Amino acid sequence: MIHLCFHGIGIPVAEREPGESRYWVTEDAFLRILDAVGAHPQVRLSFDDGNRSDVAVALPALQERGLRATFFALAGRLDDPASLGAADLRELHDAGMGLGSHGWAHIPWRGLDTATTHRELVDARAVLGDAGGGAIDEVALPLGRYDRRLLGELRRAGYRTVYTSDRFPARPSAWLQARYSVTADDTPTSVRSILARPDRVQQARNRLASVAKRLR
Repeated sequence: MIHLCFHGIGIPVAEREPGESRYWVTEDAFLRILDAVGAHPQVRLSFDDGNRSDVAVALPALQERGLRATFFALAGRLDDPASLGAADLRELHDAGMGLGSHGWAHIPWRGLDTATTHRELVDARAVLGDAGGGAIDEVALPLGRYDRRLLGELRRAGYRTVYTSDRFPARPSAWLQARYSVTADDTPTSVRSILARPDRVQQARNRLASVAKRLR
């Protein structure tokens, strides 16, 4: 299974973090990629960071094509006009889309103190669940960073599935699911190549890196 993860669609007005623009794709590129691989039986779709483009652009495009995706929002940005709000989460939920947590403040979760860990893993999930009208049991790691301690915290928090940015195919039953982040440089051809001609050497390296993260 190949998980494709989008972030922003369009042009960001201002970067919230350095390098964020690299993970935004134009609306035209997004629609062409969706047409190229969205209905492929081995592809799953998700959206991180809770940008308004998720509901303004992605939702109608998915509905027109009969596709489903999971949206990982940020609890700390529900009142931000550039981000998904409570009404947007409810709209996604009512449209049959999946909702997950991306935490509270889009910060790396490795090495956090106890109070901040609770805010990011527990409080954020509760707030997003209330806003969206359904229980949250999936989580996407901010910036893709994790280690053994963090995975233990996520298991204790009771998450059913945890999504990374490790860029290799995922087993459908795995608790830790790797994803491919779509970037501004991607095209339908480059995304199709992930399905048709995967770089097996790079995949092996990415798998080894994931094992190293889980052990450190």
